[in-house]
Amino acid sequence: MEYKMMTSQDYTAGCPPSVNSVVHDNGPATDGAGDEDTVNPWNVSTTSSKGVDYDKLIVRFGSSKIEKELVDRIEKVSGQKPHRFLRRGIFFSHRDMHQVLDAYEKQKSFYLYTGRGPSSEAMHVGHLIPFIFTKWLQDVFDVPLVIQLTDDEKYLWKDITVEECHRFALENAKDIIACGFDVNKTFIFSDLDYMGSSPDFYRNVIKIQKHVTFNQVKGIFGFTDSDCIGKISFPAIQAAPSFSNSFPQIFRGRNDVQCLIPCAIDQDPYFRMTRDVAPRIGYPKPALLHSTFFPALQGAQTKMSASDANSSIFLIDTPKQIKNKINKHAFSGGKDTVEEHRQYGGNADVDVSFMYLTFFLEDDEQLEKIRQDYTSGALLTGELKKILIETLQPMIAEHQERRKQVTDETVKQFMTPRPLNFNF
Repeated sequence: MEYKMMTSQDYTAGCPPSVNSVVHDNGPATDGAGDEDTVNPWNVSTTSSKGVDYDKLIVRFGSSKIEKELVDRIEKVSGQKPHRFLRRGIFFSHRDMHQVLDAYEKQKSFYLYTGRGPSSEAMHVGHLIPFIFTKWLQDVFDVPLVIQLTDDEKYLWKDITVEECHRFALENAKDIIACGFDVNKTFIFSDLDYMGSSPDFYRNVIKIQKHVTFNQVKGIFGFTDSDCIGKISFPAIQAAPSFSNSFPQIFRGRNDVQCLIPCAIDQDPYFRMTRDVAPRIGYPKPALLHSTFFPALQGAQTKMSASDANSSIFLIDTPKQIKNKINKHAFSGGKDTVEEHRQYGGNADVDVSFMYLTFFLEDDEQLEKIRQDYTSGALLTGELKKILIETLQPMIAEHQERRKQVTDETVKQFMTPRPLNFNF
């Protein structure tokens, strides 16, 4: 069943349906057999060159669209211009964000929770999306943040050693810290470290595990009888940070501070499960903000791979590597010849260089002019790629400079369980 069938309207980022008639459901949602798109925490695939059909996904997952009214409300409550990810529909779906804002207006704070599965030493630009947005949310709302590094998950799913997973977590923490997070407001933790040192965290894991059956996790995550038992019990570990008393050092044992989770929508199955369990163990349901997926250089229907250096721009790439990757590998929506392109124009909806600019170019008017010029044929593919190269090169170089300043001691400060600068 499609969004259009539910609302009688097409899904367009930033434009609300006239009535909020999307079905809400916090329980497990199974993928429709006829759907072309596969979206779960371990696999995202689509046959469309435009990428995943997000209108179908909203209905399938039972979330709510981020309509213009909500973006305007975030601006009013925060007193800040909405982040470009909100303005452009990159964060496009939510659960209970209005509830978070209602409470915030009544001086009831919340906290942020996001994470990273450290499967390799080098992160790519797509991995930065939730952290860039989470940093903005933390800055404008002035709230605590916890960041989970699921090194345990990567050990269970990948053919790498426990020691490698933990080392990747520490290396990834440096890239995350380089996004500019405040050490006085942010706690980063590795599951392999924190689980063993926090009885309160483990108690919540156990409570969640008791309230989810094997049948439910099979239905939600697609586990089979041949999956190891570590995989089957892992979702409770990703759910536990959604509850404030998992961090007694920050929240002084309070279990009623609401959690807001910015993440890519493929992580939503974990939190549908969490929201189903929360009231049964006496905790508030976490709220969520969902982002779209960051496309591979080869096109929105192909998956980025940490093992394929040419599938994305990595945070360790040199200016020359960035230039070569974009020129050689970025999928083009342009025509075969300059003459055809000038006559018919390019397709910005499938052009990866333009897609990347929607994520990283701040100026809305400049972005719209690029879209119009490319669509009309005035702007050629090579010229569009040049704009992206000139946008990404300084951004990556600045990130690399900030990362150089992050020492092992800095990582230790962020990852030591401690009170943050908030009074709960």
